[in-house]
Amino acid sequence: MTVAVIQFGGSNCDRDTVRALDALDIDAELVWHEDGLPADVDGIVLPGGFSYGDYLRAGAMAAQSPILEDVRTVTEEGKPVLGICNGAQIGCESSLTPGAFTVNKSARFQCEHVHLRVENAETPWTSGYNKGDVVTFPIAHGEGRFEIADERLEELEAENRVLFRYCDANGNITDEANPNGSKHNIAGITGERDSVAVMMPHPERASLADIGTTDGQDVLRAFAQT
Repeated sequence: MTVAVIQFGGSNCDRDTVRALDALDIDAELVWHEDGLPADVDGIVLPGGFSYGDYLRAGAMAAQSPILEDVRTVTEEGKPVLGICNGAQIGCESSLTPGAFTVNKSARFQCEHVHLRVENAETPWTSGYNKGDVVTFPIAHGEGRFEIADERLEELEAENRVLFRYCDANGNITDEANPNGSKHNIAGITGERDSVAVMMPHPERASLADIGTTDGQDVLRAFAQT
């Protein structure tokens, strides 16, 4: 299979993502957004970074690129699509998933490792974990606070579409363990199809043993399951 890692002006986690996928023997290639998707693409990553300098709102300008129409077509075919950090912001801005990511509660850029609790282990992105597992991923964002209207949040919860929540090392969901003030400590969700997901923490930066934790490998292995 081939995973397209879409580059926008300001993307900076694109090569990290390709390297992490290659390490799992998943073929990945960089695709400049103006060039459109290759015909044989089997999955998509919207990588992290600062597309268009986060002008207007993080992800807002990239979400207007024509390639997002191609991405929507891929999602309708049931192929895996993952938005990471800035890619998660793009995913929400383009309505691939509900909600929005906005300025951290601290009003500061935060770069650190965080603990996440697996909330749903029955999706392609989390099938390698057990529900309740605690994993460690890095974050690096200034606009990572997940916000969503209460009625939409109730739908997400009722439909079991929350993938991860920020927690402490023991799996407790607390305000202190929430690095950015995200609603209900939410760190990652799925779209209407569970083949589509967005998350603020970086699984690609938690996938290579020589740079630390490999807890993120099981998220990326979703691309090998198609």
